[in-house]
Amino acid sequence: MRITVRVPATSANLGPGFDCFGLALDLCNEVTVDTDAEPGVSWEGEGADELPTDGTDMVSRGLRRIAEDYEAELPPLALRGINRIPMERGLGSSAAAAVAAAAIARVLAQVDQPTHPAFVFGTAGMLERHRDNIAAATHGGLVLVGDRIRNIEPHPALRPVALVPDHLRIATEDARRALPDSVSLHDAVFNVAHAGLAVWALTRDPSLLASALVDRLHEDVRLEFVPEALALRDRLRHEEVPVCVSGSGPSLLAFESNERSIPDNLPAGWRAIRLAVRSQGFEVQIED
Repeated sequence: MRITVRVPATSANLGPGFDCFGLALDLCNEVTVDTDAEPGVSWEGEGADELPTDGTDMVSRGLRRIAEDYEAELPPLALRGINRIPMERGLGSSAAAAVAAAAIARVLAQVDQPTHPAFVFGTAGMLERHRDNIAAATHGGLVLVGDRIRNIEPHPALRPVALVPDHLRIATEDARRALPDSVSLHDAVFNVAHAGLAVWALTRDPSLLASALVDRLHEDVRLEFVPEALALRDRLRHEEVPVCVSGSGPSLLAFESNERSIPDNLPAGWRAIRLAVRSQGFEVQIED
């Protein structure tokens, strides 16, 4: 059996929607397992030379853990990954690995409705606790995450741009540990109001994005680790380009329009990746 899973990059938080908003982007990692091929692990693309090939990578570990939870025997297999999502840059690479492992393991374990997005979401949550990224990667589009997941239709004029530094990284757990245990009532109310405005801007009126994406809970604290990203974010805001930190950073997510675009003179080591919103989450192809 040959199983191929494609999983999109995701951007979480979207400014004031801390741990609640997620957006799927049309940049996909691809993982293929083949139970009839010579066992082994290989990688191509972003960070290929950093990823282990001894079965200790996140996808392989996830496959083993999920198989154990389902009390299923994992057959010998060849795993080949093509990475397009930059790692540790706030674009959901860990969530993509978790979703890929969940979808593949569910097919191999022959569980009921193995590729249903809601069930893959639940299984992937065993491996990766950032539900906003997983929800966007499984369901696609723009998602609101609370007690339940809700897909809402993003405005068709959204033109996301991921601004990625090749020389900076932030581990998600390090960025989360830096967050304060409490915030002022004033800042909490500010974020609630802006989160509501962000939903309106993302779905009805993108002209409001520049003001809607402002956050007071997590961005400035996280950007203390990466002054370059802080300076670029503030520069873009001064130029009235809608921008926020993507996930825990250091990447930024900006939105271009006919009136505002990303300048060509980005700081050294930064690249702009123009992406469409991906309406579909993960995809699975199975060949017997």
